[in-house]
Amino acid sequence: MGMENYSRHQQGIIKRYYQNFDAIQAQKLSDLVAELFLAEGKKKEKLWASAQTTMMKLEVPQARIDQIMGKKDVTLLANLVKEMMG
Repeated sequence: MGMENYSRHQQGIIKRYYQNFDAIQAQKLSDLVAELFLAEGKKKEKLWASAQTTMMKLEVPQARIDQIMGKKDVTLLANLVKEMMG
């Protein structure tokens, strides 16, 4: 399915989404940090899985992902977000 199947307006929206993909994913990771500070039990595990997926989408080095996921330390994840935003 090519872009010709979408209106000019829809094409613009799709184009802007992919232009801002990294910023959108970084914001998602930032939101996950806040949720992880408050979460407990199964929800926390699900949020960690989501954080791992988001880090992969952002092409964070695998060694860094392994370090964060191994410790599951929210402060390490928060530091990563801070680096990305700064």
